[in-house]
Amino acid sequence: MAPNKVVICGVNTSKLPLLSEQEKEALFDRMDNGDKSAREEFINGNLRLVLSVIQRFTGNNEECADDLFQVGCIGLIKAFDNFDRSLNVKFSTYAVPMIIGECRRYMRDNNSIRVSRSLRDIAYKAIYAKEQLTRSLDREPTVEEISKEIDVPKEDIVNAMDAIATPMSLYEPVYQEGQDTLYLIDQVSDKTDSEEHWVQNLALRDAMSKLEPREYNIIKLRFFEGKTQTEVADEISISQAQVSRLEKNALKAMKNYLK
Repeated sequence: MAPNKVVICGVNTSKLPLLSEQEKEALFDRMDNGDKSAREEFINGNLRLVLSVIQRFTGNNEECADDLFQVGCIGLIKAFDNFDRSLNVKFSTYAVPMIIGECRRYMRDNNSIRVSRSLRDIAYKAIYAKEQLTRSLDREPTVEEISKEIDVPKEDIVNAMDAIATPMSLYEPVYQEGQDTLYLIDQVSDKTDSEEHWVQNLALRDAMSKLEPREYNIIKLRFFEGKTQTEVADEISISQAQVSRLEKNALKAMKNYLK
């Protein structure tokens, strides 16, 4: 759940009640005796259970937290309506898998990138196995251990987890120093463009000749040789923030020259 998210769907999560096992049993007894208000008290008293589950799905996405909280509440209500006290199982033990199931279905059905059902099934099995193994081993399991647990090749598990991962924008900020911001796209190498291609289409040769030697070298390394800002910084022994600043200045000067 987003760390600063306190009010979700109009609910102040910091003020949610937390029922003890004795209080839960007392509410069940009241419901057995026909007290309809006890059902609402019980559900409200278990909303913290929903919060604990959706944390693993939302990360820092506040908008997603609102949606998943509603979905998780549906899972909570389904668990309540199907819970059998005679099984002598804690309600939370029974409810958590149902809440997780609702959240997973929502994430699957609302993913902007369509992933095959077989890959999704493998990914969800791997996630569940990882949770179980983490509790039993008291540490995070390896891919090999998860593979053995669900009897799926580790390569398939890695591919499935990659398939359901949330895509990141190329313009996602990854580093900032003062006024200089480094974006993910600055970390991506591009080996496809050659100097001839650039010169033919943008007439950059004359524009580059107007640059200072260091700016010229940075543009050459970045756009003709396809190196990342990190690689350029290492090669010419300056910081990545300096490379970013010099690159922006050079591109601006070239753009003005080519007008």
